[in-house]
Amino acid sequence: MLSDRYPIRQVREQPLEPLDRKTWPATLPPVAQLLQSGLDLAAATVLVGDNGSGKSTLVEAIALAYGLSPEGGSTGAMHTSRPTESALSGHLQLVRNPGGTKRGYFLRAETMHGLFTYQEQNPSTSQADVEFHSLSHGESFLSLAVDRFRGPGLWVLDEPESALSFSGCLALLGILKDLVADGRSQVLLSTHSPVLAALPGARILELGPWGYREKDWEDLDLVSGWKSFLDAPERYLRRL
Repeated sequence: MLSDRYPIRQVREQPLEPLDRKTWPATLPPVAQLLQSGLDLAAATVLVGDNGSGKSTLVEAIALAYGLSPEGGSTGAMHTSRPTESALSGHLQLVRNPGGTKRGYFLRAETMHGLFTYQEQNPSTSQADVEFHSLSHGESFLSLAVDRFRGPGLWVLDEPESALSFSGCLALLGILKDLVADGRSQVLLSTHSPVLAALPGARILELGPWGYREKDWEDLDLVSGWKSFLDAPERYLRRL
């Protein structure tokens, strides 16, 4: 079926290259759970959780195992400045869907400036590169998504809301929604945004000391927390 043609079906530990369970990042509960039981990926998978829960660690490792640049870009990008990624990717095995594409792109807000510089210095021969440095942070982020996220592929995003306004998040949500609807594209997203977590049809995983667990959008701590603050911000402000 067309719906089974997105790139990755499951992520699991390399059986011949186990990661030492006493070392980081294996000590993070979500990473330990993946190594123990594997992680099934849907056409769209959204990771949510508090700072330090392991969202970016998982997203980064899966992107690297797929062949994407750790600081952003496609499978052909060679951009790197100061390596900070964990060793997890080297211990992962990706179970791919037959006939799935090998194209993809990794977009992370914290390394966008360096990625734009790399693209200026290494212009694409197949398309005219947008001058991303001439745009605002949010505009450049959306322009890059429109320019690069096309057709079948694995589209990985790490906390993109840090670059976006509310309307920007809605615009990105529309882009991701259309990609997933194609049936051959796959989205893996980590976020603190209840807007982006509402990606239609996504499997939402909430990360924490328990590891990761599947939850409906309306039951997420992320959603209830924002709702509570917006209903009565003074309840939080007086405790600061």
